Amino acid sequence: MVIQENPFRDREPVSKKKALATLQNGKLEVVGRMPWSSNATFLIDVFYEGEVLQGIYKPLKGERPLWDFPEGLYYREVASFELSNLLGWDIVPPTIIRDGPLGDGSIQLFIPCDLSINYFDILEDEANHGSLMKVCIFDFVANSTDRKGGHCLLDPQGKVWAIDNGLTFHTEFKLRTVIWDWAGEPIPQSILDDLEIVLSSPLPNIFATYLDELEAEAIRERAQLLVRAGKFPVDSSGRRYPWPVI
Repeated sequence: MVIQENPFRDREPVSKKKALATLQNGKLEVVGRMPWSSNATFLIDVFYEGEVLQGIYKPLKGERPLWDFPEGLYYREVASFELSNLLGWDIVPPTIIRDGPLGDGSIQLFIPCDLSINYFDILEDEANHGSLMKVCIFDFVANSTDRKGGHCLLDPQGKVWAIDNGLTFHTEFKLRTVIWDWAGEPIPQSILDDLEIVLSSPLPNIFATYLDELEAEAIRERAQLLVRAGKFPVDSSGRRYPWPVI
């Protein structure tokens, strides 16, 4: 399926609250399968209260078994959204779990954008650097193993989003990302202040719904490492990149 001339591209952005209500309660209709995805991933229309949004549906039945992650990667998609919320960064689109046309899975608000634009294009505009720094730090805290360039989107309003967050929250450090542009530089104080929110109290109970106890505790441990260092992570091995990078 090739997505062209998306009629949702120029619509006004929907609020997080409305998006979550629509994704959770709306009627779902599959539009087609998304290309280039390693697991079965579908674009869907979601109809609710006289309006329609689009979502990305990742059912459990479409997951390929992995040796190092348990089945149910869609739980990690929602845990990533919750971590984005906890930090107050709003960089992961609204994401929920529900029964869909192919059974249980995650449904994430589809972000209309130019899919030919990736992280490296977004990086060229210095105005995006603050948002991309947050994605960099988010990926360290979430232990993202697959932050490809194509997993950063720029919506029509110029907002940066981080998608495809299923390979996250492993207890073993597995960071693989294309975002090393600020390696070794000081982390902005505003970002460190947000990380302190994670460390200031136990994680909300919602994380226990999606992660096991050790995975949840590792979130705080990685956040603590960043706060203590005060600097962006460095890849001294030169091997912590996903493949392909886009």
